[in-house]
Amino acid sequence: MTSTWNDLVTTALLGTERRAVPVRQAAGQEPAAALLDAAAVRTVQRRAALMPVTARAQPGAAPEDTRPQLPEAARRRLALLLADRAGPGGGGRRGSAPDLTELLPQWLTAANAHGYQAPAALLPALLEAARARSDLRPAALALGGPRALWLARLNPQWKYALRGAAAGGAVPPATSDADASTGTGDGAGDRDGQRVWQEGLFAERVALLASLRRRDPGAGRELLTSTWGKERAEDRLMFLDSLRERLSGADEPFLEQALSDRSRNVRATAAELLSALPGSALAARMAERARACVALDRTTGTGPRIVVEAPPECDSGMERDGVVSKPPAGRGERSWWLSQLVEAAPLAIWFERFGVGSAAEAVALPVADGWQPDLHAAWCRASVRQGDAEWSRALLGPAGTPPEPQGSSWLDPAKLLSALPSAERAEWVAEFIATHGLSEAFRLLGVCAVPWAEPLGRAVVDALGSARDAGGYPWSFSGVMGLAERCLDPDQADRLAVLTAAPDARAEAPVSSTGAADYWSEAFQRLIGTLHLRATMRAELAQSG
Repeated sequence: MTSTWNDLVTTALLGTERRAVPVRQAAGQEPAAALLDAAAVRTVQRRAALMPVTARAQPGAAPEDTRPQLPEAARRRLALLLADRAGPGGGGRRGSAPDLTELLPQWLTAANAHGYQAPAALLPALLEAARARSDLRPAALALGGPRALWLARLNPQWKYALRGAAAGGAVPPATSDADASTGTGDGAGDRDGQRVWQEGLFAERVALLASLRRRDPGAGRELLTSTWGKERAEDRLMFLDSLRERLSGADEPFLEQALSDRSRNVRATAAELLSALPGSALAARMAERARACVALDRTTGTGPRIVVEAPPECDSGMERDGVVSKPPAGRGERSWWLSQLVEAAPLAIWFERFGVGSAAEAVALPVADGWQPDLHAAWCRASVRQGDAEWSRALLGPAGTPPEPQGSSWLDPAKLLSALPSAERAEWVAEFIATHGLSEAFRLLGVCAVPWAEPLGRAVVDALGSARDAGGYPWSFSGVMGLAERCLDPDQADRLAVLTAAPDARAEAPVSSTGAADYWSEAFQRLIGTLHLRATMRAELAQSG
């Protein structure tokens, strides 16, 4: 009898009295003893990365990996990280020890940046770690290289590696045991990719299209076109979204056709993608409609101001171009239609329309009749969609005094920041934290480049210290602490040392309880320990092999 590990576990859970042992028993052997013997044998097989199968041809030799080996210290570090990947169990306080599970992704990224290969002895543990955590898979498979793919064919539990590699065109089809081991065959990668596209699971097809789109945008679009008419509406929507990768004018004809799709969501996504191409025909149509609704009035005695006349109806042409006719609850129809028109129009049209030379001048113009929140909100979405740094900068305003438009919540700084260069983004968030503290900064920190630039790191450290000294509840800042452990530059560790001591008893607003003070000290010790460990890991990878 052949049995899987899951069969053995199921039998153990149910008991041998309720379920037959799925292995042959020796004469006179108790069922429980036979089950434990089989589990011991299977454990050895699992650790050796081999599963019992019907006798077949011996696999060929693993392919060569010519990349340099890890330095010995880095190899030991990887073994430690893989051994500790499960992390501490249970909830409650974490203590002052670094969380190694959060350091493994960073280690893999850094090792790949150096171009190292994974040690052969650690490939099973690496594949098993990536099986349990999908976020590790791209970096783990890159480090594992061709040998990891060869090994993955010997264990069905690692088939995710073969699917991911097939999506990237890296794994030829296993037409025979020998071919599966050596990866031979002309045009095999293309055939395997076609097989995945025609027969694979939906997630595999999405991964294939995204990978091909990154490597060859035209080929990715052609692949999608080949089966577009036969796809389900929900699948068409997801596939269409993959065209955001390296979107260009060459995609416009296909997207224009998608504007006539049967699915409203597909039409809306196609319109959104076309509006991100300022030179598209849809962008020109939206620009003409937006100009008809928004103008500059210079006849008032108080100076020029923007006047708005929202569209009176949503005609069929607007609907075809992605305008949703029915507004959400609590939103007026005409303001809803206006927002969609302005959002899809190229931002450059407003310079000529208002007679201004910059986005800042346009944003500073007063807007009549209470239309400013709607107009500025649409400009915000257009700035993000078109990746326009000038307009994003103007709409954000100074970080020290962020605008608060009439109680409206239209401003989303995190999204606007994504359109700015990384250095400017970090400076803006640092100034925001210095002025307003950390309570509203969590999402802003999430869009900043890692490791955080020196001004941003300094602002976060200072704000954490101020929160502690002001009697803040430490668990309110656990999210920021977690981000700091992963994102703060290790060079900031020395500045944190003073924060591990208890707050000065003479402070005007001391920490309200001894428990909170201990938590702060513990959290800072963990942060310092994590930063030192990250610095050590970086130095280990930089050593000569």
